[in-house]
Amino acid sequence: MKKGMMAPEDGIVWITGASSGIGRALALRLAGHGYRVAVTARSHEALYDLQREAGGLSGSIIVLEGDVTSADDMARVLTSIEYDHGPVSLAVLNAGIYLPVRGFDLHVEDFDRTFDVNLRGVVNCLVPLLRSMKERGRGHVAIVSSVTGYGGLPTSAAYGATKAGLINMAESLKFDLDRMNIKIQVINPGFVETAATAKNKFAMPALQTPQAAAEAIHRGLAGNGFEITFPKRFTWTLKLLKFLPYRLYFPVVRKVTRW
Repeated sequence: MKKGMMAPEDGIVWITGASSGIGRALALRLAGHGYRVAVTARSHEALYDLQREAGGLSGSIIVLEGDVTSADDMARVLTSIEYDHGPVSLAVLNAGIYLPVRGFDLHVEDFDRTFDVNLRGVVNCLVPLLRSMKERGRGHVAIVSSVTGYGGLPTSAAYGATKAGLINMAESLKFDLDRMNIKIQVINPGFVETAATAKNKFAMPALQTPQAAAEAIHRGLAGNGFEITFPKRFTWTLKLLKFLPYRLYFPVVRKVTRW
């Protein structure tokens, strides 16, 4: 298995969902460290703003149009990156949406849209990526999940289900990817100030800025741990909650979130 993090000269970094929040902050941070970063997102104007902001950095931002919910689009984007700019050495699959779900007002469309972007969108990127990395005999993939994947939280019935699925997906793939010299990691942030968390109506302990999140992710990508999670005191507390019996789990979560 590949150790550490690829150097800028090893190839392109591809970040999905880079128009705002964690993806945007990480793209700027890596470009500041000399990486050429290909970015995709739904908001192309925001990507061009990102490209302009990175103009004075030692690396660069490459903007490509693409919709993660389309498998054909993601195959085309990867082909375009590698044909025009070089091999993707690191992919951070970050694109995601959060649609609050309340038990007394369920809508199929909220689940469909969340699953399409958060779960199927990752698969649409992974399939062509892993084929390409397998041919080269090396690579690095990081999947952005969330601590909501550890256990059920208020309003997260759709979002949390996708994030739990991503954690399981990454765990399952690791057995084969280790043998293929492809490093895979899962990123489980705590609460980060984004457009998604702004929708939350409950308390969010240890809320972090996107810049702090990007710094933690960068450190984690350079390390050899499977999971990148932060801030650890908070995220490990959530992880430990799953060891509680449900008669204790639900009251504790209600108290912490003030739900």
